[in-house]
Amino acid sequence: MKRILIFGTGYIGNKLQKYLNCDISDKRIFQTQDVIDEIEKYKPDVIINCIGYTGESNIDDCDKDVRRINKTIVLNTFIPILFLEASYRTGVKLVHISSGCIYNYDYAKDIPIRESKKPNYFKLYYSRSKIYAERVLEKDALILRIRIPLDNEPSPKNILDKLIRYKKVIDVPNSVTYIPDFVKAVKYLIEEEYSGVFNVLNKGGLKYQTLLEEYRKYIPTFKYELIGLESLKLNRTNMIMDTTKLESTGFQVREIEEVIPECIKEYLSRVDVASLEVNL
Repeated sequence: MKRILIFGTGYIGNKLQKYLNCDISDKRIFQTQDVIDEIEKYKPDVIINCIGYTGESNIDDCDKDVRRINKTIVLNTFIPILFLEASYRTGVKLVHISSGCIYNYDYAKDIPIRESKKPNYFKLYYSRSKIYAERVLEKDALILRIRIPLDNEPSPKNILDKLIRYKKVIDVPNSVTYIPDFVKAVKYLIEEEYSGVFNVLNKGGLKYQTLLEEYRKYIPTFKYELIGLESLKLNRTNMIMDTTKLESTGFQVREIEEVIPECIKEYLSRVDVASLEVNL
């Protein structure tokens, strides 16, 4: 297996490190030489950039004040460019974790979005910062887009945890990345030496009520409210993305609804179910 070094000790970085059993760096990056120094220290064949900013509570934070605006553009745009320069200078392959939150989508007329479609969602500063980075990196790195992480372990980043807390869910389907499948896809694409942009998510669209109804099989006291998309009154990207390119590599992409029973069962095995019922 190739020697891998992960940068960034957040949610995705730690998930990948645990699965890949590789080195991980928490070094703060200010210049290209900082990346090169870590490459010289760990001697990897591949570096994975998991550094990014999604706000303190959600992506709306990225627009709120000068400090957060600066943090967004530095972590989501400037630092990926530094990683690309370090990749050029050392010959080490760069893998960049990106986002699918970069498209407009009309459920009435649009088809699932393929990687070849030019990103066109500029209403959110977070989305713009991701688009800027992709435009620089897309020809010379492996860019992996994720959408709405769903996990079988509790985490503030897990859409299941968020929905349980919000108790209000929109009634449109969305592409979702099941994290246990995502880490396997990352390993596969690295080992097979792919480059370019890939939508790394599960096939089909998930309606959140499908997820929560499975949850209610185990926690029957849980209640939630279904609301229309328009009632959010927020700038958000909701869409279905295409998985054909990922499937064409030979990697088995599971339907999102197929993983839901597995996800809920394993998630609840890791939490105190009695406390969940009490706190509802």
